[in-house]
Amino acid sequence: MSAPAATSRRDFLRTGATIGAGLVIAIYLPGCSRRGDADERAGAASGDPPFAPNAFLRIGTDDSVTVIVGYSEMGQGVATSIPMLVAEELDADWSKVKMEFAPADKVYANPLFGAQGTGGSTAVRGAWKPMSLAGAAAREMLVAAAAATWGVDAASCSTKNGAVTHSSGKSLRYGQLVAKAATLAVPSSPTLKDPKKRWLVGTPRRRLDTPAKTNGSAKFGIDTQLPGMLVATVARCPVFGGKVAKVDDAKAKTVPGVKHVVPLSSGVAVVATGFWPAKQGRDALAITWDEGPFAGASSESISRELAKAVRQKGAVARHDGAGAASLAHGRKVSAVYEVPFLAHATMEPMNCTADVRADGCDVWVPTQFQSKAQATAATITGLPPEKVRVHTTFLGGGFGRRSEADFVAEAVEASKAVGAPVKVVWTREDDMRHDFYRPATYNTLEASLGANGMPVAYVHHVAGPSIMARVFPGSLRNGLDSTNVEGSADVAYDIPNFHVEFVRHEVGVPVGFWRSVGDSQNGFITESFIDELAHAAGKDPYEFRKALLAKAPRQLGVLDLAAEKAGWGTPLPSGQFRGIAMVDSYGSHVAEVAEISIDANQSVKVHRVVCAVDCGAVVNPLTIEAQMQSAIVYGLTAALYGDITIKDGRVTQGNFDSYRMLRMPEMPKIEVHIVPSTEAPGGVGEPGLPPIAPAVANAVFAATGKRSRTLPIRLTVA
Repeated sequence: MSAPAATSRRDFLRTGATIGAGLVIAIYLPGCSRRGDADERAGAASGDPPFAPNAFLRIGTDDSVTVIVGYSEMGQGVATSIPMLVAEELDADWSKVKMEFAPADKVYANPLFGAQGTGGSTAVRGAWKPMSLAGAAAREMLVAAAAATWGVDAASCSTKNGAVTHSSGKSLRYGQLVAKAATLAVPSSPTLKDPKKRWLVGTPRRRLDTPAKTNGSAKFGIDTQLPGMLVATVARCPVFGGKVAKVDDAKAKTVPGVKHVVPLSSGVAVVATGFWPAKQGRDALAITWDEGPFAGASSESISRELAKAVRQKGAVARHDGAGAASLAHGRKVSAVYEVPFLAHATMEPMNCTADVRADGCDVWVPTQFQSKAQATAATITGLPPEKVRVHTTFLGGGFGRRSEADFVAEAVEASKAVGAPVKVVWTREDDMRHDFYRPATYNTLEASLGANGMPVAYVHHVAGPSIMARVFPGSLRNGLDSTNVEGSADVAYDIPNFHVEFVRHEVGVPVGFWRSVGDSQNGFITESFIDELAHAAGKDPYEFRKALLAKAPRQLGVLDLAAEKAGWGTPLPSGQFRGIAMVDSYGSHVAEVAEISIDANQSVKVHRVVCAVDCGAVVNPLTIEAQMQSAIVYGLTAALYGDITIKDGRVTQGNFDSYRMLRMPEMPKIEVHIVPSTEAPGGVGEPGLPPIAPAVANAVFAATGKRSRTLPIRLTVA
């Protein structure tokens, strides 16, 4: 096969067929690569299997429908939702639908990213139209094939449950039609269904990947096994930015099973016949580290730095009306909020398997960013990207951490050094201490209330390190990182004078995307401060928000629904209290009410969370419910326990004993209510997280009269 060639904007849909393989539908997006026509004809003539990297849909002669999913499945349900989009327009037999993960290829680029990656709650939003068109194009071709077979008008035919039926009653299964359909021209503009006629999209469906995950056949990255494969662990400097000064590997090489000790860009790898000898070998290394300038840093010194930085002039993210100048009028309310670094704590530790050869490189990896994994391997090996094949596995949690490629680089470097396939496996301690953390930020907020108690001015200054400056430096405009102000600069509350500034201040700790990114912390800060304003005005927190959202019907809708379903204003059992919060993020709107109590040890117990979500058009309501629950648990863990602390330039946490997760007995009852909508789809993987911390913090205030302006929420000083 030749290398991919350029495609024109008009060449949107293509088809190919092979003997016995059935119908293959591929979508070619503008700017994406594909095979040339000569290669397609050669493949069809020779009987070679279809060239999968460019195919989104494969229909077999056995009536099977295989959807090639270019996104990563990390528990958020895309392995079911995206096939549902195709099957809906195809009128497929849902029981015959299955999925495969796509390789790394430009044709699978997320249209909202411009690269193949999964994050930002964009998968369904990005896939909705192109995958629906793939199903619609195939349906029209199958109808045309049936009409030609019967010698009838295509308009007299209909489709249902994987078959084409004529008005006379005769019918043909899709598998009987694929060979003929593959010879037909692909519709240039397939017609999508009227949403009112959908039979699959919008209905609850069990996940396609559940059987494999319950019977053990699902393959996660850490499950990868290859002939001749070795396993490596890596010793990395415990201080951020440090490097190896000197290494003595003599004792490590005496450990049975250790085969190699090799330097990597990130440290020193011990390569062995299995994980345990590799870890024992790593423990036996004698390394002198050059710890660098960050060696004396601590959480306290970082906090002082950010407190000083926030007073500087920052990049303006929003300026409505007179901004800060209006603070002079009315009753002034001010507060300081601070949030810590957070680790991702994915259940499956970082890992990657690489097989580097002179003629190519294969990478098996649980990644959120196939394009970055491929580019990283290509750079290290010197191979062209098309010679690097990325095999995406299931992900045991992502949360943004697996959008990075540091663990990919380690596996590729190690395999290249030893000339054999190598699986790099991180320990839990490696994960905790060598993460790309959610940024710590320091925030000052001021507002003034008018005579009616409603805010007339609102000013928020935030200082912290920038994610985008490292990952996508070209996205910064005049020093503004949009992720640092999402959840603060884009709120829907109707306040006439509104001003938000961001001061970028790097502190030496690597930062990265963490589930719901800036909304995860700014949702807490903004919604807690709005609650402060309601209290200062002597108004009910729900009614106060309701008045501020009079011009924002969708936000008001979820606020009202959450309050109604939670029974806002009705009595609770003795000792229980409510808090409410509403946050927009990723094209969706979510309001949550938390019911809490505080025990004799001053510990917060969350009994119930009521969640109302408007995410636009719905694919699978079971996925939405599960993602709201998942985000609430993840966010509640962070709200009550999450805190990465630094001492002597080192992360002090190492495992779940010191970085606590929410335990099963602590799990609240969660109710999820979905607002019916015909709006464009919004994200669901992340929007459920931002409201939970402020809802709980606001409930704690209702219980104690004390504000929690730092996270995690602590009622007693440790």
